[in-house]
Amino acid sequence: MSEEEHKLTTPQFQKEDRGFENTLRPSKMTEFIGQEKIKQRLEIFVQAARERGDPLDHTLLYGPPGLGKTTLAHIIAHEMGGNIYSTSGPSIDRPGELAKILTNTQLQDKDTLFIDEIHRLHPQAEEVLYSAMEDFKVDIILGKGASIRSVKIPLSHFTLIGATTRAGLLTSPLRNRFGVTSHLDYYSEDELFFIVIRSSSILEITIDEGGAKEIAKRARGTPRVANRILRRVRDFAQIKGEGVITEEIARKALNILEIDKKGLDAMDRKILQAILYKFGGGPVGIKTLSMAVNEEPETIEEVYEPYLIREGLINRTPKGRVATPLLYEYLNETPPFSLQQKLSF
Repeated sequence: MSEEEHKLTTPQFQKEDRGFENTLRPSKMTEFIGQEKIKQRLEIFVQAARERGDPLDHTLLYGPPGLGKTTLAHIIAHEMGGNIYSTSGPSIDRPGELAKILTNTQLQDKDTLFIDEIHRLHPQAEEVLYSAMEDFKVDIILGKGASIRSVKIPLSHFTLIGATTRAGLLTSPLRNRFGVTSHLDYYSEDELFFIVIRSSSILEITIDEGGAKEIAKRARGTPRVANRILRRVRDFAQIKGEGVITEEIARKALNILEIDKKGLDAMDRKILQAILYKFGGGPVGIKTLSMAVNEEPETIEEVYEPYLIREGLINRTPKGRVATPLLYEYLNETPPFSLQQKLSF
């Protein structure tokens, strides 16, 4: 798969997404489409906190990339009436850096500190976060040798919002300090349809119902992918369809982009074909699979596998990845007799 195709279909954030995502990002909970149960809970928690005059409890948002964790963090900060300061776990590699962020960003009461990829926070930096979350204080070590001393600096009553795609990698002490935990799941085709319609309106793209449905159907349950595909299909419509995205134009464009009716792209198919044809349906370990398809193990686990598992095409077992009956059906192959026997029961 080419680098351009990878950028188009990956749910992970790409640099070229920045301007479009800022333009399309809703600023109010009422503008946010999907994740209804999470929205209902957050609206209640935010309203209650505001009525009491308290900061919102520290909040953890987790789930696959591209589903709106960063957007929800900004909406929460906006509806709490405060500012948001953003950073990421990988960018904080020393405790002093986190202490500097906590003390130098001028966090005020009801402001929000957003840490993306919080599971990648350095263990020593994580310890600094504990006292900040619980006691709204941070310990600063001053001096060296015999003159070393610890100074506690008070912080404003802020809200920490952590986002992660790998909640299982969070340590128990950190995870237990979040009062609100929400798991974002993939979007339905209907929800993605309305997201495509909304984005088209903001970007002034002419699209009909069939075109929007075709994009939604192949967007892997992910708004970021839907919006990225919309921009690419717009180019096809401009050249081949007089600027209008119809169902026919969308289908032709997506076929050229090698995104099939299930939303699977070239790398998805490469992974599935490797499991079935190279390894006899599995089980196959993640490192062996990554070498077979020339992709990083972490990328397979975080980007591709969640959707393939959700679609029921593969299973993850202690021994490795295995094909399911749906994968045999998808590739027009007959399941082995042993699998057919299991299905008969």
